Amino acid sequence: MKPPLTIGFLSPYSGIYPHYSSHLVTGWLLGMGLDPVRQRSVQFMFEYTQMGGVDASVAAARKLLFFNRVDILSGLISYKAAPGLIPLIESDKKPAFFFDMGEYIPHFPYLSPDVFYASHQLWQSQYALGHWAQSNLGNGGRMIMPVYEAGYHLNSAFQQGVTAAGGTQISFNVLPFDHNEPDRMELDAIFDQLSKDAPPYVHAIFAGNMGTRFLEKWVQSGFHKKIPLLVNETMAYDDVLDDIKHTDLQIYTSMMWMREDENKANQVFVKKFESIAHQPANMYALMGYEAGLMWRELLPHAQKRDWDTVKQLLRTGVINGPRGEKNFYPSSGFALPVSNIIKITTTANKIHKIIVDQGKGMRYDAKEFELIHNESVSGWQNPFLCI
Repeated sequence: MKPPLTIGFLSPYSGIYPHYSSHLVTGWLLGMGLDPVRQRSVQFMFEYTQMGGVDASVAAARKLLFFNRVDILSGLISYKAAPGLIPLIESDKKPAFFFDMGEYIPHFPYLSPDVFYASHQLWQSQYALGHWAQSNLGNGGRMIMPVYEAGYHLNSAFQQGVTAAGGTQISFNVLPFDHNEPDRMELDAIFDQLSKDAPPYVHAIFAGNMGTRFLEKWVQSGFHKKIPLLVNETMAYDDVLDDIKHTDLQIYTSMMWMREDENKANQVFVKKFESIAHQPANMYALMGYEAGLMWRELLPHAQKRDWDTVKQLLRTGVINGPRGEKNFYPSSGFALPVSNIIKITTTANKIHKIIVDQGKGMRYDAKEFELIHNESVSGWQNPFLCI
């Protein structure tokens, strides 16, 4: 009997999605065609990486690779951690397969032949939303976000979308941070500005329960339905909207996946996951499932520990999953996801979604994004939503 394939999983803490790793791993096994409860072909070994910073991630990777001797290194990481992990991975000659939400636009001064990335590409939905906002709502929108969210490329990607559509002006408001009251949300001054000089739209970028609180304050502000409100994708996930669906909400967002999508591949995924997990399918489960579709083809080679073949197939492989094509090696050109512009309303405790347009994507290595790499320097090492 073949020994199980061991996968070491770097696991940062997320107060927003505390069960992300179990959802991701369940999706991964389902995508591979394995029963998450009964299968014995794959064994996951989890290693806590605190908030996902470089030092904690490197220490955990070193333990998994050189003490636990895992076959594959995986986990949720920030691109900021990759340079510290690559030397360890290359010294071991085994593949690494990492996940990220796409809070940073990929930038690889050195692209390791042993490291692969399953990115949700949040920056793509932000770029598409910015392009649509400029094209349909006009010039001079206003962005509002806390310090944490401002530390990633989400606002920069939105701005690049605005610029690509001909925009020449956009305003920013970053909420002040108080160490003694980290959840403080002071919006009075911003709302005063909006009442004096109403922009064509407001774009809010908030994570976790701060997003819910902002939506509540927006509904109460008097600007609701008078100034179009655009939100980043993660603010419009069903688990966030469930807490506010009792209000008469109207927002716009850009999404690269909808649970309700009726295409056959998506409904197969949703039914498989929900029958096992007894929870609604979500983004982390989807990311794992897409990875599993790829690893289903790799499993026979991985069980033989034929890493050269595994890595070669990962460099060129493309899967056709619940939201279309997906690949995992940057130099082969990440497949462009489809971003749908969605109008969301909540009435009578129900969430209604209407696709109003299809957004524009952009290759991760497009020259326009060099500005973001060169000018948007951030110290945030933790993966997005890992707070």
